[in-house]
Amino acid sequence: MSLETNFHTPVRCSVFIALSLDGFIARPDGGLDWLPQPEPGEDYGYSRFIETVDTVLMGRNTFEQVLTFPEYPYADQHVVVLTTRLLALPARLTDKVQCMQGDPAQILARLAEQGARHVYVDGGETIRRFLRAGLIQEMILTRVPVLLGRGIPLFGDLDGEIPLEHVETVVYSHGLVQSHYRVLLKG
Repeated sequence: MSLETNFHTPVRCSVFIALSLDGFIARPDGGLDWLPQPEPGEDYGYSRFIETVDTVLMGRNTFEQVLTFPEYPYADQHVVVLTTRLLALPARLTDKVQCMQGDPAQILARLAEQGARHVYVDGGETIRRFLRAGLIQEMILTRVPVLLGRGIPLFGDLDGEIPLEHVETVVYSHGLVQSHYRVLLKG
């Protein structure tokens, strides 16, 4: 698979995700209990980010993890779940969640036709697929000071290097370090 970037698309794709110092986004079972609880009034820039997003795109496993959260976090966004299997949705989400399948460029083209302008790409495998396809324009990565030892990696085999431009880094309480990167066009 090629790592050529496809930034000619009218849809902006961003990643906003936390990961352990050893590069895992979840425990092997998908557990997120290692993530620190934010202090009152602090969400590490997430509210500012999510206000710019109209569509959230994730794989089925990530969506099933989201359904275990005490409160559904995407009330103001259209959610697209990538799956090839039938997905039973809670009645409250039938008009808010859409299932799709296909290669990343096809999915993004369909989302553009539906009016998507800024897509939040979430979940390890989905992020890797869209990076390989050259469809991610920015990544906001928050390193949590913990070593999990094993789990679901954010990165892995990407079939080549992806040049990034550092935009900014912010250090939060409890040692969280958030770095914002632009993905550069390969020239």
